[in-house]
Amino acid sequence: MQTVFPTGTTIYKPEKCFNGYTLYPSKKHGVGAVLVDMNGNVVRSWPQFDGYMINMLPEGRILGGQIGRVTQEYDHHIGCDDVVQEDWDGNVEWKFEKADELDIDGKRAWSARQNHDLVREGCPVGYYVPGMAPKLNDCNTLMLSYRSGTWPDISRDYLPRSTRMLEVTWDGEISWDWMPADHFEEFGHSEAAKNAIMRHCRNQHAVFQNTISYVGPNKWFDAGDERFDPENIITDDRGTILYIISKKTGEIVWKIGPDYASSPALKALSCIIGPHHAHIIPKGLPGEGNILVFDNGGAAGFGSPNPGAPDGTWNALRDSSRVLEIDPITLDLVWEYSAHTAGFPSEGEDVKFYSRYESAAQRLPNGNTLITESRCGRVIEVTRDCEIVWEYVCPYNLMDDDAQFLSDVFRAYRYPYDWVPQVDAPVERAVVPPANGEFRIEPVQD
Repeated sequence: MQTVFPTGTTIYKPEKCFNGYTLYPSKKHGVGAVLVDMNGNVVRSWPQFDGYMINMLPEGRILGGQIGRVTQEYDHHIGCDDVVQEDWDGNVEWKFEKADELDIDGKRAWSARQNHDLVREGCPVGYYVPGMAPKLNDCNTLMLSYRSGTWPDISRDYLPRSTRMLEVTWDGEISWDWMPADHFEEFGHSEAAKNAIMRHCRNQHAVFQNTISYVGPNKWFDAGDERFDPENIITDDRGTILYIISKKTGEIVWKIGPDYASSPALKALSCIIGPHHAHIIPKGLPGEGNILVFDNGGAAGFGSPNPGAPDGTWNALRDSSRVLEIDPITLDLVWEYSAHTAGFPSEGEDVKFYSRYESAAQRLPNGNTLITESRCGRVIEVTRDCEIVWEYVCPYNLMDDDAQFLSDVFRAYRYPYDWVPQVDAPVERAVVPPANGEFRIEPVQD
């Protein structure tokens, strides 16, 4: 890959974009949440929100995880210490910390152990949906947390971060609590997969989630399909599974995977590997009712050993990513963004769109999709024809110097200008990059 390249906004076609502010959490310690305009100018940053997921609420409020009370830097096995809502001026309006009591250096401390994702009641997803604003008070918050322990029917190993789904009231009470480790048999793993998990699941990815949202109002439930009750929860397993949980019964009522040879539709879809941000496109947005997911690729899943997975773990392999829009009833592929659909014709070039971990996709009101290619620190807005109409490269290098530029953006969301009334809407100026063959860096002059 190239070692010298521009950062900030590198492509911008205002007339084709859903224009607004983009919020993302930088993984560089001390930078925190960053809000940029369409030209890449920093409007505001929140260094204190130094965790994974960051959501914006109306009137410039922010909701996310904070560290520093229990751990001084983000610990992937602990998560964030607190989930906090702040107004624009930094006043704390809500905080949650009591999910799990930990022993840290011989001292007991409560922690939210929040990680990866959270959603505020009022909107089924963390991003902007016209007519469905998240509530600002007296409401519930849906989030991912962790619990450590042993589950001898799953793995012989101690699992330090088995994921846990929580719904928390405004008063800080846990009103709903669900763990995949308690529902392992419902996933439908083969005997070969169970054997691999039991013997080798030290990384706890057999019971690990990275996404959570409400199903939300949808046409399937309106037509009588109870699996898509708006109160139900949709998530994805870090392996190869997307699924919906009944909020009332706790049962898994809909899923894709882990066996992609079980039907012609799943064979045509092909294995979803290491997915992130699976959710139902909310009502009122183009594609409403379909599943949108970032299919990371890389390695995931469990089963019989193969040359790429000698012990049967991470036995599904693909070195490229896809963003998929799927009809949840027929499992037909409705839309796809990949290196191939973006215009790279050769299979060997699939790797040109690839983020093995993290990443996300947001459906915008104009029908475009905002895609976070996390491991490249890159966010793009693409049309239904897979044209890139906005591209932003995070400028924050995770390394201490520029010897090797490494950036990482967990998930970016686009919000309308009027969600931040404290600042004037910016002037939008197109960004037209030079032809690659003409892009030069001038030599140092004597």
